[in-house]
Amino acid sequence: MADGTTSPLTGPPDYSGPILSDVVPAAALSLGAGEIFDDTARARAQSLGLDRESRTTIVVLIDGMGESQLRQYSGYTPFFRSMAASRRTLSTGFPSTTANSLSSLATGRLPGGHGVVGYRVLDPSKDTVFNQLTWDLDVDPVSWVPDATLFERLTEAEVDVVSLGEAKFAGRGLNRASLRGGRFRASKTLEERCAQAIEEAKAPGRRLVYLYWGNLDKTGHVHGSNSSQWTEELEHVDLALSQLANGLPADSTMVVTADHGMVDIDHTLRLDLADAPALRSGVRHVGGEPRAVHLYAEDGAEADVYSAWTETVGERALILSRDEAIRRGYFGPVDPRFRQRIGDFMIICRDEFAIVDSDNESASAIALIGHHGSTTERELQIPLLVV
Repeated sequence: MADGTTSPLTGPPDYSGPILSDVVPAAALSLGAGEIFDDTARARAQSLGLDRESRTTIVVLIDGMGESQLRQYSGYTPFFRSMAASRRTLSTGFPSTTANSLSSLATGRLPGGHGVVGYRVLDPSKDTVFNQLTWDLDVDPVSWVPDATLFERLTEAEVDVVSLGEAKFAGRGLNRASLRGGRFRASKTLEERCAQAIEEAKAPGRRLVYLYWGNLDKTGHVHGSNSSQWTEELEHVDLALSQLANGLPADSTMVVTADHGMVDIDHTLRLDLADAPALRSGVRHVGGEPRAVHLYAEDGAEADVYSAWTETVGERALILSRDEAIRRGYFGPVDPRFRQRIGDFMIICRDEFAIVDSDNESASAIALIGHHGSTTERELQIPLLVV
């Protein structure tokens, strides 16, 4: 339920400081592949401090492992505590959600530059909203994220790139859009995935290994990020990555990071659109997610939509027009190709507030406790740990 540790909105992410999209460029520099970047990108990557030359660099992304939660439950993570000297805090992008963050990681671009600007966003060509994680088979992933990914660019630079994840993600949806390039190896358990990473690190050649693990995020959504189930899964992650680090050859570097943090929402503090039908007036689509809602208005209804939502939501959220959100830099510089994917209005939730829709969402989605997407420190800040 409500965790009592949420923080106020911080405004847009600080894209000038170390951010998630700098991680793979920094890994590429450690592999001697800095030639694929311009001077600005190289300077940003160098600021992360991965100065040691490596033959293999492993980038581990633990979904939902926010910096605030990791500090709060450090007693469960002896391996992560042992890396205190190399630990840094990064910012993820806005919205602080998986589809956006994985796209930033794997393209090296900010959200406005890769176009995956939320969990559910508008496809302007079809005027339909679709889920960026489950995907819409009618949307071509390569057209949706049209520019070369970092994995593609590294492959062209003769770095062997391998992604480790669940079989169902191979070559489809978001993986095909933002994380395409290189090889894919499937596995079910974290232990299997870590064993694959060790195999890849011991094989000859220059290599980037990307390892994704999503169970911590799933556990937080279902049970809350302050639950015993969450800390049990965090212990599991800490132990598995400790064993991975111990199994790596001396010419390897391992980088551990995340895509976002999480806040726990008391269900009594939420706004259910099923209980506020007037808020649907003038709205043709609702996108985003409970902590960062995209509203797509009917033509000419923008003023009425803004007025109704402002009156109902009040101080519980920051309501920004698309133009204002872009002007303030929430998405970073926005490529004109992707501008219309952003809602006419962004509803950015404060503290322990969230917006759900029991008329159109599944019972399991409505039952979730842990959420993310907004701009509190607990959601935006993520760790960077280096072995």
